[in-house]
Amino acid sequence: MLAVSACGATADKEESGSGSGSGKPVTGLRLMVPNTPGSGYDLTARTVTQVMQDTKVASGTQVFNLPGASGVVGLQRLVNEKGNGKMAMQMGLGVVGASYTSKSKATLTDTTPIARLIEEAGAIVVPKDSPYKTMDDLVTAWKKDPKKLAVGGGSTAGGPDHLLPMQLAKAVGIEPKKVNYVSYDGGGELLPAILGNKIAFGASGFGEFLDQIEAGQVRVLAVTSEKPIDALKDAPTLKDSGIDLVFTNWRGIVAPPGITEDQKKVWIDALTKMHDSKEWKAELEKNGWTDAFVTGDEFGTYLTEQDKSVADLLSELGLA
Repeated sequence: MLAVSACGATADKEESGSGSGSGKPVTGLRLMVPNTPGSGYDLTARTVTQVMQDTKVASGTQVFNLPGASGVVGLQRLVNEKGNGKMAMQMGLGVVGASYTSKSKATLTDTTPIARLIEEAGAIVVPKDSPYKTMDDLVTAWKKDPKKLAVGGGSTAGGPDHLLPMQLAKAVGIEPKKVNYVSYDGGGELLPAILGNKIAFGASGFGEFLDQIEAGQVRVLAVTSEKPIDALKDAPTLKDSGIDLVFTNWRGIVAPPGITEDQKKVWIDALTKMHDSKEWKAELEKNGWTDAFVTGDEFGTYLTEQDKSVADLLSELGLA
């Protein structure tokens, strides 16, 4: 499954200096994926390293998987690698939530923020024969009896598909604790539940449903992005539907605590060059990703805000 494998024999001097203004590809970097091969994080990490390889930004970057506890096992490993400037971790909103629901000793505020890469909008979907034709229809019924209307998502508590309906509930005046959330193991299990009318509606990344939307089996009541999505031109945003909420599932990269500014710069410079390439732009379009690139302190500020927002919501639910 490794898109790019490491040679493992590069000298320390070359690893730390190569690519930092030398014009040569960076060598000796390792990127950890805190969940299984084939996951969204895994796809992102392997795409990043392949583009860095293809554009000669980095050479021999190793991607390796360390799954467990929705990303928390990998997070703990990263924090334990204090001062290791050659390692970083692919992560995103799901790891933020998991760090609280798993009562992790290691937190993302312990890490060194490198870059936010992409965002993916969510979608509120119903089966084709659902009585709910608009978000207004759904919200009206939901507010009458929140426990009666089950919402499904492909995340456990604290994951993006769980956080989305909880934030949506707050935005429309429903107590999050009253939401009847049913957790499925990813989109592969969520979709049959929607098609089989086992839940009233689903909340997940829009990419999970594209084939079924095109086939007319699933209807999108709204997307959760700031602006309409090209792939779903007829779907209104939540804001278009009168709901003041924007929700995106994002992915980024963090490094261990205690690395030097030079080590941090190697990662940021490499990812910036990768981001600016035509190869990366092609991957964004191919995967339906929204470019959300920010680095260093700007990403650090965003990460702190996300951490607090998720912690507050999960505390309200009694999960943190």
